Amino acid sequence: MAKVSFIGLGVMGYPMAGYLAKGGHDVTVYNRTGAKAEAWVKEYGGAHAATPAEAAKDCDFVMACVGNDDDLRAVTTGEGGAFGAMRKGAVFVDHTTASAKVARELHGAATAGGFGFVDAPVSGGQAGAENGALTVMCGGDEAPYASAEPLIDLYAKSCRRLGDSGAGQLCKMVNQICIAGLVQGLAEALEFANRSGLDGRAVVDVISKGAAQSWQMENRWQTMVQGEFDFGFAIDWMRKDLAIALGEAKAEGVSLPIAALVDQFYAQVQAAGGSRQDTSALIRHLPEIK
Repeated sequence: MAKVSFIGLGVMGYPMAGYLAKGGHDVTVYNRTGAKAEAWVKEYGGAHAATPAEAAKDCDFVMACVGNDDDLRAVTTGEGGAFGAMRKGAVFVDHTTASAKVARELHGAATAGGFGFVDAPVSGGQAGAENGALTVMCGGDEAPYASAEPLIDLYAKSCRRLGDSGAGQLCKMVNQICIAGLVQGLAEALEFANRSGLDGRAVVDVISKGAAQSWQMENRWQTMVQGEFDFGFAIDWMRKDLAIALGEAKAEGVSLPIAALVDQFYAQVQAAGGSRQDTSALIRHLPEIK
């Protein structure tokens, strides 16, 4: 069993760290809000630390799941960051959805420090984290990835290395581009069915058994029809992810017209007060979108 630390106990990190503890590993956690770390220790055991550096000291693996590039830099190379305490040969696994640029930057810093770095963003949302059924997309050197994979498997249904540093983050961008188009298409389809006088439930029951079926349809159509959006993956976070993807696409000279359009629609939903609603809230504001 490994000595592990987990940095960031949000809706994703809290249960992910729990699976490491339930897997028998010696886990120390850090969270910016100390009360959350104390609650985690009360539930799962282990220990909590006052800083990322303290959490990372003497660990074999350090996992992190924070908000964005700046948050990630703060807990790694910032004052009191984990990188300053990582031991030689250890591995840092970053589950944050961040840019490929910061992944490559931190991979370089880790290599210089004598330890490994794997960018490993996840898909599956809060439910996936709680059920240990996340999809994990990884980039980085082969040896650190191979050593970390058994731990990641504790909270993942699928885990795969896609290439060198940054490849995991690039794959997550592909994932979010797909989701944006699917949610918009589902919102338009359900709104069209409603306006046409069709029974949305009956329509979905039929088309979900054919080529139109998707995870979004399977897991979101019912709450969309019922107008329930106070759960799931917040629009604020989706816009953060799309901004990363659109920025990367611009740098590579790739056109993403659908992703850019849906991002504009999400901006309108934000302006209408839907920032913390699930991404499927597009349907609520569809009649307002011009």
